[in-house]
Amino acid sequence: MGKIRSFNPATGELNAEFDLHSRQVIDEKIEAARKAFDEWEKEPVAERCFSIECVAEVLRSRQHELAELITKEMGKPIKESLAEIEKCAFACDYYANNAEEFLAPEFVETDAETSGFVYEPMGVIMSIMPWNFPFWQALRFGIPALTGGNSVLLKHASNVPMCALEMENIFIEAGLPQGTYQTLLVDGPGASSLISREDINAVSFTGSRHAGEMVAEAAGKNIKKFILELGGSDPFIVLDDADLEKVAKAAVSARFQNCGQSCIAAKRLLVDRSIAEDFKDLFIDNVKNLKIGDPMDPDTDMGPLASEKQRSILSGQVERTLQMGANVVLRGGIKEGEGAYYEPVVLNDINEKAPVVTEETFGPVAPLITFKDDEEAIRIANSTEFGLGASIWSGENEKAMRMTRHIEAGIISINNFVASDPRLPFGGVKKSGVGRELYRTGMLEFMNIKSMKVY
Repeated sequence: MGKIRSFNPATGELNAEFDLHSRQVIDEKIEAARKAFDEWEKEPVAERCFSIECVAEVLRSRQHELAELITKEMGKPIKESLAEIEKCAFACDYYANNAEEFLAPEFVETDAETSGFVYEPMGVIMSIMPWNFPFWQALRFGIPALTGGNSVLLKHASNVPMCALEMENIFIEAGLPQGTYQTLLVDGPGASSLISREDINAVSFTGSRHAGEMVAEAAGKNIKKFILELGGSDPFIVLDDADLEKVAKAAVSARFQNCGQSCIAAKRLLVDRSIAEDFKDLFIDNVKNLKIGDPMDPDTDMGPLASEKQRSILSGQVERTLQMGANVVLRGGIKEGEGAYYEPVVLNDINEKAPVVTEETFGPVAPLITFKDDEEAIRIANSTEFGLGASIWSGENEKAMRMTRHIEAGIISINNFVASDPRLPFGGVKKSGVGRELYRTGMLEFMNIKSMKVY
């Protein structure tokens, strides 16, 4: 039987190891999910909302313990891990407070005496999630799905099994029916093979484009609903009338938060040519002020990358970009010693076909790209297969708003960096994914909209 191993990326030490679930255990968990659904979906929405509010209470009461688990398993600075748990609790609050309104029957005037539609849960939803926000990624899908009356099976990334197993415990502690939210310890091929199972009704996936293609193929072959969130190469567009000191500081957070390991990180910094030198100097000064070190230290701004493998991929992208003629503005890279540390790298004079602009870079690498006018900024922003998020920085909001009409993205932020918010739909266009998470829209992705007429 295979193993799943959890390593501390700051030290390289083994945290724990677990056996992959056997076929018998998987079958038992799927059966338990189906039985839990049969019970859970009959609960009044108000009762489900109360249970989800209990989940928020558990998250907050155990916030420090859970944050330390995140940091130990994937290297996120502890202050960011604490914020991640609070964000999960906030999402619970949001759906607990709004689900009754979101799921209320709707009536429509037709030729019938009474007509309209209701929202009913689909059943057992399988989620395949990444490691970079180990609680938030799993719960931003799971909370609305559960509040809607579905049950959830989580296949988490193989390097965060302790977080995955603890999430199952949280729902049990909060009092939800046994089997409502469960973790499956399976590998990637094992997870893909489960999509065809009759007892699994839909799939939510967050991860790489390649893996997303396989999930979509398996779900499509079996005529099952799927949601894909496949990452991005988000442009951070700085216009010539922006407040440069404010923007340069924000750009550091936008690019280097979570050590740059975020699908909505500012992966390409696009700056008007007339202010590019001033922005570069301010940006570099702010980058140099980052404290890199022990992620358990509350003063640390940036810890290690999540794994040696991730560091190797990022280093390769940078090296190939340098071979194509890029210039080094700030030389960081692999840090000697224990842990998967990678110090910030800033580049300019970059070939348009270089890996750091054509591929998703998951780490602290910032490419600086200049443009001559708004039209060129839009062209560069859209010159990628991705279309998740974008931010525009300007002293004139109306001007920035006009630009948004031409940016190919699912999320745009003006004068702030992009962040997910339970109160707004989350998702992208082009190769960044299919469907939406969060807000009412995300909840309804896994609801059957049943229309009815009474004559």
